[in-house]
Amino acid sequence: MLPDSKFFFPKRVSGDVEVRRFTSQDNHAFYAAVRESIESLSYWMPWCKSEYSLQNATDWMSYCDKAWITQVEFPLGIFEISTGKVIGGTGINDINQAYCMGNLGYWVRTTHCRRGVARNAALMAADIGFKELGFTRLEIVVLKQNTFSHKVALSTGAQFECNARNRLYFNGLPTDAAIYSLIPQ
Repeated sequence: MLPDSKFFFPKRVSGDVEVRRFTSQDNHAFYAAVRESIESLSYWMPWCKSEYSLQNATDWMSYCDKAWITQVEFPLGIFEISTGKVIGGTGINDINQAYCMGNLGYWVRTTHCRRGVARNAALMAADIGFKELGFTRLEIVVLKQNTFSHKVALSTGAQFECNARNRLYFNGLPTDAAIYSLIPQ
């Protein structure tokens, strides 16, 4: 997909929010965002546990760099421009290169929820996915009980396609999930 993802650092800005690749220097800011958000994130994100450490954040930054280089996924940070704070994460994973598609995900730091950050970040990530990474389809897969993610998916203009049976694993069990899709405009 990319000519040389080792040196490819896409960035998008919307209002006071920026979406870009993480760098190793983002580990402390990422750690602070996760620690603040553990109570709300841990239910939805299996990696977010009460024992989440700075080393976990440092390891994630290292993984993000390798993921871009190998093109297995394209993690992006959501940053508040005025402070440089990490206010969430977005990106494209579950890549199917044969069909030029992937899954678009997002999460937002607790203190920045319900401000349109997830919608703007998802739209910026999708723009990078379509214009710079060459995807022709992005899916947003949402657990049926995650009402906020459903609202975000719809607010991006994603089209609801179906409820897919046993589409995700949640709390160790196969679980139904809604499938939304975005395609280049």
